[in-house]
Formats: sequence, structure tokens, C-alpha cells
Amino acid sequence: MSMLGRNDASVVGGSAAVVARFRERLRGSVLCSGDAGYEEARRVWNGNIDRRPFIIARCSGVADVIQAVELARTNGLLLSVRGGAHNAAGHATCDGGIVIDLSPMNAIRIDPARRTAFVQGGATWAAFDREAQAFGLATTGGTVSNTGVAGLTLGGGLGWLMGAAGLSCDNLVSADVVTADGRFLRASATEHEDLFWGVRGGGGNFGIVTALDFRLHPVGPLVLGGMVLHPLAHATDVLRFYQEFVQTLPDEAEAYAALMTSPDGDPVIAMLLGYNGALDAGERVLAPARAFGSPLADLVGPMPYTARQSMIDAGFAAHGVQRYWKSGLAAALTDEIIDLLVDGAHRFPSAMSAMALFWIHGAVTRVAPEATAYGARQAQWDINVIAQWIDQADTAGHVAWTRELWSAVEPLTTGNAYINHIAGDDRAERIRSSYGPNYDRLVAVKNAYDPQNLFRLNANVKPTLVRSADHGVAERDR
Repeated sequence: MSMLGRNDASVVGGSAAVVARFRERLRGSVLCSGDAGYEEARRVWNGNIDRRPFIIARCSGVADVIQAVELARTNGLLLSVRGGAHNAAGHATCDGGIVIDLSPMNAIRIDPARRTAFVQGGATWAAFDREAQAFGLATTGGTVSNTGVAGLTLGGGLGWLMGAAGLSCDNLVSADVVTADGRFLRASATEHEDLFWGVRGGGGNFGIVTALDFRLHPVGPLVLGGMVLHPLAHATDVLRFYQEFVQTLPDEAEAYAALMTSPDGDPVIAMLLGYNGALDAGERVLAPARAFGSPLADLVGPMPYTARQSMIDAGFAAHGVQRYWKSGLAAALTDEIIDLLVDGAHRFPSAMSAMALFWIHGAVTRVAPEATAYGARQAQWDINVIAQWIDQADTAGHVAWTRELWSAVEPLTTGNAYINHIAGDDRAERIRSSYGPNYDRLVAVKNAYDPQNLFRLNANVKPTLVRSADHGVAERDR
């Protein structure tokens, strides 16, 4: 029987001594319900996630993380890990368990001579990019600036540089990991190679990544970027052009698309364009997209890399907005998919809702599928249906719109998803299929580093049966 009772927030009052001892061991702060700061600390990016952890451990260093893992392991507490807290499924928090909050661990050190970066697990891409751009450097880092560096990288890491530089995880040189048994390991190409393979796309399944080392690339000081906006009435034609245009892009260019509502309140189709290289070359490459049709606005121009990284923050980055999200990968952006998305946009349940399409190409596709845990290496689209709203009372209608639209779109996709976009209510078999042939190898890494499935609030890779001295053979996928 555990000391605290598994996942039971009601034990807080009867466990004052346990909490007190834990507070004494941590250099960081410990928050429980009723403490000042607890309500703010338990909130995550997706406002539709409303959970009440037993303990929030705001860790100030690796020693704190080890102590928090020990508390969870020895007392059977559900464990979640908070970095940027940007996961749509809400894996950064939990009910009745412990949140290991890495946000105080946010140091960043750039080595401009070696073109590398050391980044702690609580840092965001906004902070990373600001430091790296002081030296004209960057690495692939998502599409909104307040995403956590670690979380994005562990799931793969799409972003504005992926055509030229690959995914975030493709630029990972090493990772510091606290495992389920409290060990502190360095994972790299020469140390704990199986773990290094697993953290490059395998999510948070194998431990808590407290720091990462990245390879950097020259970027900027100015890049070409911006949106070209067309009225929603022209969305079908724009998307048909877009799906042909992206096939022509060199590695240096990125082109995404979004069905959304403009700041003026008008439903629009936007092409989000970028080029990572000489501005004059980018002007030539992106010219066909800017010349197509009769746009409402062409906002493409030279801008700082950090501005392009935060270009869609206003619509998608704010913490606390209610959200429900469905996503999948598609080998082709067919006319049937286009028609469904456009019809869905005419029925947006709120002006905050959107559909986003990310074209995955270039350097991402030239990595062997088995080289990293992230194995979806073919050119394809990541399609996202995103409901966003303010009033929690409106949840049912927004969820219904998303599910209805996705039920029509999903059969036209590969059936797989980008792991960072797996929804909280997606089927477990979808996780397995999304990892494809790499899944069995992921299970082997899970068996080696987390056989009891302590780290299970994620796109979970379940360990196989293990023998327990106390319970004989038991399945550890609680």
C-alpha cells in the first residue's frame, strides 16, 4: 500500500509530514492546493484542461527532479512533466498526482564558435531564439514562440527551418535524462545510444529531459516571411494552387496554409510563407504564391527570424484559451480533403477556430525512418482541425464541430499523426500505428528505462509484461 494513496488528492491533509519532508529536500518550491500560486501553477496552455495535482514541484535543478521522481515512484503517484505546458492534450498536468514543473530550469547558453546550444528543459523557443539570434544562429523550433523546447523536440519538432535543417530532434546532439529509477544519464550518439534514439521522437516515455544540446545553423539577421490572405470564398482555388506550389519548393522555403478568421473578423484562407536564405532568392521562389489570384493582403517581406517565429502567436499561443484539436498526416492534399476543410471553415463555431496545414518536406525526408524514433519521413501534410473558444459552457458545440469534421477527413489521411499533435482522446492503437515499424524498438527502450510505466502521461508506449518480486507477472501500463 502506498504512503499517499495512488492519484488521490484527498490525502493531502493526512500527508502533511510527507509534504513537509519533500519541501525540505527541494531547493525549488512545492505547491499544494490552498498555497499561494497553486491555482496559477496548475493551469496550462489549453484552458479546457482543468486538473488539480496533489503536488506541484517547481524544480530548480536536476537534484530537485531526482527527488520528485523518487516521491512519485515510491508512493505510486501519477506523474506529469511540465516544460512549456503547450501540449493540446494537457499532459503537462494531472489530477491527484505530482507535476514536475521544469519552468524554473530555463537557462540557455550559446556557443557561437561551435554553433551549439545548451538549453534546460523548462525553456521556451522564444527565449532560445532570442539568445541564438544574437549570434545569427537558430535551429528548427516550432511555429509559435511559447512552445517548450524539450516537449517539441521529444515529439519530433516541426518548424520553419525543417526543410533545410530537419526536425528539432534531428539537430539534437545530446540530452540529459532523469530516468524512472532516479538515475541521471547523458544520452548521445556514443552514450546510452538506445535512449538517445528513443528521445528523438519518442516523446516523454523514457524519462525527464532536464537539458538538451543542439546543433545550430546560420539564419538571418533577416528572413523572408509573412502571410498572403484571400477571402474564404476563394479558398478552394487557393488550396488547389497551394498543393501544387509546395511540390516546387526548395529546401530553404516553407509554405503552410490556414483557414481562419482575420483580425478584422473576415473568414480567410492564408498562405504562410517563409524562406531561409538570401532575400532576393526568396523573393523569386515565393513570387508565384504572392502573384496568385487577387489577395486581400500580401504581408510577405523581410523580417527578423524571431518575428517570423511569433507570426501566428496572436491566434494560437495565448495560455488559457479553451481548445479541442484533431490532427493527422496526409500523403496528398486531395480535392476531397480540400472540399471538406473549406466546408468546415464556412461552419466555424467561433472566430478563433482554424484549420492549419503544414507541408513536411526537404531535409526531414532524407533521414532514414529507422534512424530516430520519429519515423514519418516521407513528404506529406500535417492537417490540424483546431476549435478555440473562451466560455467553457460552449465546449460541447465546439467539440462536436471538430469531431464531425474530423470523422469525414480522417479516412482520407494515412491514419497516423505527428506525435506532438495526438489528441487526449485518440485511440491507443493510433499511437502504435503512428510510430510504424519503430514501435517495437520503442517498447524495448521503454522496457529498459521505464518498465513500470511511471512516465505514462504522454503519447504512451506501454512496456511489455515484467516480473515483479511482489506480484509475479503483472502488466505495468496502469
